[in-house]
Amino acid sequence: MGIPSAPSLYLGGMRPKRAAYMQETTEQLALNPATDDLVAAAKHAEEWAGEPLLHNGEEPAIVLAEGTARRNALDEATAEIEAGREAPSSQWKVRFALMLGLERVLSEKPPRLASGTELRRHQIDALAGMLTELIAANQRVEEPVNGNGLAEPAELDEDEEEFEELVDEELEPEELSPAEDPGAVRRYRFRHPTASGKTIAAAGFVEAARTMGVLILTHRRLLVSQFNRELAAEGYGDRLTPIVEEGQKSPQPSPITVQTYAWFARHHGSVSRETYQLVIADEAHTALGEKTSAAIRGFPDPLYIGMTATEQLIAKQVSDVFPASVDDLPLQDAARRGLIAPLRNLRVPPAAAIHSVPIVGGDFEERALAAVLDHTALNQAAASLYRDRFDSTPGIVYAAGVEHAYNLAQEFRAAGLKAEAVSGKTPPVKLAEILAGYERGEIDILINAMLLAEGWNSPRATVVMHLAPTASKRVYQQRIGRIMRMHPRKEAGIVVDFVNKGATHNDRAVSLHSLLGADFYREGARVTPAPRRRPNRRARRKLSPAPWLVPVTPDVRRRLSVIQREWQRIDPRYLDEDEQRYWAAIAGRQVRFEERAEFVKKLSEGKASKACLEQFLATAAAENPNRRLRMMALADRVSMTVERADFDDLVTLVIQAPTWEKDRIQGARILLRAIGEGKADAPDQILERWTWKLARATRKAQDRRVSAEFPEAKRLLGALANSRGHRHEENAAKLVNAALALPLEVGVALLASAEGYTPRATKLIEGAREKIGVLADVAYALAENLPPPKAHTSRRRRRRRKRKGGQQQPTEAQAGQDAAANGAPPKRRRRRRKPASADGSTPSAEPARAADVTPG
Repeated sequence: MGIPSAPSLYLGGMRPKRAAYMQETTEQLALNPATDDLVAAAKHAEEWAGEPLLHNGEEPAIVLAEGTARRNALDEATAEIEAGREAPSSQWKVRFALMLGLERVLSEKPPRLASGTELRRHQIDALAGMLTELIAANQRVEEPVNGNGLAEPAELDEDEEEFEELVDEELEPEELSPAEDPGAVRRYRFRHPTASGKTIAAAGFVEAARTMGVLILTHRRLLVSQFNRELAAEGYGDRLTPIVEEGQKSPQPSPITVQTYAWFARHHGSVSRETYQLVIADEAHTALGEKTSAAIRGFPDPLYIGMTATEQLIAKQVSDVFPASVDDLPLQDAARRGLIAPLRNLRVPPAAAIHSVPIVGGDFEERALAAVLDHTALNQAAASLYRDRFDSTPGIVYAAGVEHAYNLAQEFRAAGLKAEAVSGKTPPVKLAEILAGYERGEIDILINAMLLAEGWNSPRATVVMHLAPTASKRVYQQRIGRIMRMHPRKEAGIVVDFVNKGATHNDRAVSLHSLLGADFYREGARVTPAPRRRPNRRARRKLSPAPWLVPVTPDVRRRLSVIQREWQRIDPRYLDEDEQRYWAAIAGRQVRFEERAEFVKKLSEGKASKACLEQFLATAAAENPNRRLRMMALADRVSMTVERADFDDLVTLVIQAPTWEKDRIQGARILLRAIGEGKADAPDQILERWTWKLARATRKAQDRRVSAEFPEAKRLLGALANSRGHRHEENAAKLVNAALALPLEVGVALLASAEGYTPRATKLIEGAREKIGVLADVAYALAENLPPPKAHTSRRRRRRRKRKGGQQQPTEAQAGQDAAANGAPPKRRRRRRKPASADGSTPSAEPARAADVTPG
């Protein structure tokens, strides 16, 4: 009878019939005498192996059913006991000891280390992922094999055979076969960001491997002592022993040894294979060199767990040596959970060009980079920058080499900062003193090349300055990991990149935004997500966000999306000309009247192109919903020289656009004044056409002006409008003669109101328009005939005045009633009389309606 074996199976989550069936089956098995034998065997195996096979509340018949991982562990333990072994073999420990230990650790609520330290959620996920992989490996059913020990291949059709050949040709040379790499199936990895607590996760595996020998590998001698201190602090100091080699007896039944990769690459052949069943590879991305990876493959028996913060490599990936992933915690998720300190960014334009520095092995060549960067003036500028922006804030500075680091330290101290340089040449005792002084606060800035790029931890470190840029994302991520640890006085880590503010991800030097794939750069703002809860509310912010931002993604669609979404905060100086025009069109269309001063400042004080300014003003004049802002934008646009095509668009806009229907007179006045001032760059013939086109669009206003100054104008215009044939041409001649004899302002207004119906009459009027004066004077005169725009009052002020006036000034009806009550006659409203024409008749209000005027 097949019985589920997963320890997380609960009957309450099944369907009712299946739950009842499972409950009945469990009760039957509980009454079976064989169950008592399983419990007894499990107890005996636990005493023998040191790890429990049954936990409180578990059903023996389910968790120790045939085919389960624990049943396999029990059967093989029983076989070894019956064979006379007093302790588990190394092979049994490799298969089952860590699996049983992880089940023990994870069964505790909450999981803890020997010191009582509680594991956090992401660390538990790493342990649970490893447990899942081990259970799956121990429950995996062996495939049927043929006489040669290989699985029988299935028959393939022609298409599948062709595909198999293609796969063999392309993929096989890149991967080692199981015979060439027999330990690959026992090598696992998990990826957690730097400063998220990988060491505590490693201690969780050490706790689970309490019956196993553990070998921990790291890449620097400094980190060996650091690992020893941290493991001792977590309660595992009594298990720390020197390396046990072949033929030696371990002083501890389950020793823990910490060594470097370099030592392991040279001595892996002499390490005792019976002593160590678990190897934890710290910073596993550094274990992929040819010698180190060969040493790992040459020591295939133990289980391997690789810990890394990055998988960004040049030719190889961590997955080549550590194939199976048990957990992956992205940097953004770690920041959102509050596991690491948030990161803020400051970009400083580089003072030295590094485009000539070659990239060798995935990063800038160190000597060439140092030759470009190691100059006294640049070092002094870097020291001044750090002092002015961060003062005594603890930080780390990365230099282009050892000599560069010591030169920088000298300039930093000269600037009044407490700085020290460290390198691989620093004696171990002095290095320990310097690092201890940094922790005590006696030193604020550590300057190095690559010594402190990986593994070294200091929670108080807040600023990382990349004075030596890097082209390697792996190196960059390890650098910024030094400032991502939480600290009570740290609000956020600050990353200083020496790249241009608008540099995209395609730039040779890696930046924080290119590492994380961020779409835009905002100086001083968080680049990683804000944590769900802020544990450091009292910490003061060292870097304040700027009000502007600039897109840095190289993807055109995403750049335009940023511009469209964040147009109010975009600084156009960092955009190319096409993007500036795109931004200007959006801003001109949507900017509000109260924001005009801010945008004028951004356009005038920045380095926005002239085309950007012109596009902004033209779009604001055409499409902005605010009437005052449209008027101001039009006036600002024609205050500078306007090309012929652009001015023609403005004339068409004012004359025909619906948005200018109520402001057509004021718009025409602005354009006419611009023509008079010579702002339109076009031939005189075109200027003349625009002038009289605008005058014609304001015909009613021009007619009112000429009627007020020249009473005979109504009769002349009426006669012209109501006559035909030769009589119409005679009236046109009379009007032209009168216009030429009048003052310029009145004459141009009369000609603007006239319209000929025959070719000869039209020619007479157009000729008079050319003779009446200089084009600039004519445009000025037509503009002065139009009324200026009214002073704007806000709605709130108008309502206040209306309310105030209603309270103080009575209406006409109320005034009449009050006067009648007092015995005085009510005041009569005077009617304004219309001015009489020359013949004593009252003219019509509109020239087109002057039908009563006798022609001639």
